[in-house]
Amino acid sequence: YEPGSTFKALVLAAALEEGVVSESDTFTCTGSIMVPGYPRAIHCSDRSGHGTQTLAEAVQNSCNPAFIQIGQRLGIENFYDYFEAFGLKEQTGVDLPGEASTQGNIWDREVMTGVDLAVASFGQRVEVTPLQMITAFAAVINGGNLVQPYVVQSISDQDGTVLQNTEPAVIRQVVSRQTSEKAARILESVVTEGTGGNAY
Repeated sequence: YEPGSTFKALVLAAALEEGVVSESDTFTCTGSIMVPGYPRAIHCSDRSGHGTQTLAEAVQNSCNPAFIQIGQRLGIENFYDYFEAFGLKEQTGVDLPGEASTQGNIWDREVMTGVDLAVASFGQRVEVTPLQMITAFAAVINGGNLVQPYVVQSISDQDGTVLQNTEPAVIRQVVSRQTSEKAARILESVVTEGTGGNAY
């Protein structure tokens, strides 16, 4: 499925980690943005625009034009690197049968264009499994670690003796703890101050 705006959390973390955005940056939204190579404007959900907004406000507003700008700063190579680092091109290895063998669908790195980057920056025209997305999102906020998901914590016999116990396995660190803390703080503001009030 296309993850849509939930994917913005990954773009936020990648951009913070690469130092191409900071919490003091501002982004202007007029309601739409023109991207070279695309014949018409790409719109924000707020057609009248959000005006000038901080990074946190852009996330709170789930502002597509701001995330296009963030994606442009990140660039195709970095974007693709993080798409892979967040585990979206591989199976998660969850302890259940039948995990989709299809890896996250994205253009080949060599043919990805600026238009592709623009729409991918707000989670469109890329496809992931829900489990991949949950695992990647967790890496944004858990200190930066991509962790192999599991369902079964332990298996015990009828006497209560533990026969098998699952310990969390870190696949790799995607972003630093400092970046993760910043991203988590900004993402929390989406439900405390922004458009996610009902989720709070």
